Amino acid sequence: MPDIHSIVVLTGAGISAESGLATFRGPDGLWEGRRVEEICTPQALAADRGLVLDFYDQRRRALAGVAPNAAHEALARLDAEWPGELLIVTQNVDDLHERAGAKRLIHMHGELLSALCERCGGRAPFAGDMIGGPRCGHCDADALRPDIVFFGEMPYAMDHIDRALMDADLFVSIGTSGAVYPAAGYVQTARYRGADTLELNLEPSAGSMMFAESRLGTASRLVPEWVEEVLRAD
Repeated sequence: MPDIHSIVVLTGAGISAESGLATFRGPDGLWEGRRVEEICTPQALAADRGLVLDFYDQRRRALAGVAPNAAHEALARLDAEWPGELLIVTQNVDDLHERAGAKRLIHMHGELLSALCERCGGRAPFAGDMIGGPRCGHCDADALRPDIVFFGEMPYAMDHIDRALMDADLFVSIGTSGAVYPAAGYVQTARYRGADTLELNLEPSAGSMMFAESRLGTASRLVPEWVEEVLRAD
């Protein structure tokens, strides 16, 4: 393994699927039987607020029944033991990375356990149901929505992610479909800057051909093996 000082890891729904959280894109995905536009856009929220809030209330309640798996725990170990630069960028809105112990982490698509006020833009931790829930703690408006990046909205911390990609020696994508931008383009950015690239996925993604290496299998097996390899080589 070449000298590595800075690592960027991108995780997608595949890393949480083994914990029992359904993926958005697959035969059993959360969108099955319902168009994305019915659930996850600002227009959908305006058209049927109750439907959207109930959907995310159900997702929030489901978190209580799952736990981090070996892949989350391995990345938390990497976070704790890797002496160089590390940024874990997750497309997932669950809290399994945090529960495993990861700290150098960005939720680019928001978090289920956070509320966003449409009136004042305030954010706060939120673990209950939004239907019939509390008012905004900042401005007292009845305008809370899930702190989720809907389709058509700008992902969070894009400048931070771009800077990390520019400095990365290694970019690793774990459990992603390779179909959702801007995250799907991160491998190209990393390659352009000269970083090595690795995909760990259950099956080839839409962008597999862009990676220098692709390893196929379950995240709970591949990620601990890779983390052990990186820490042993350090």
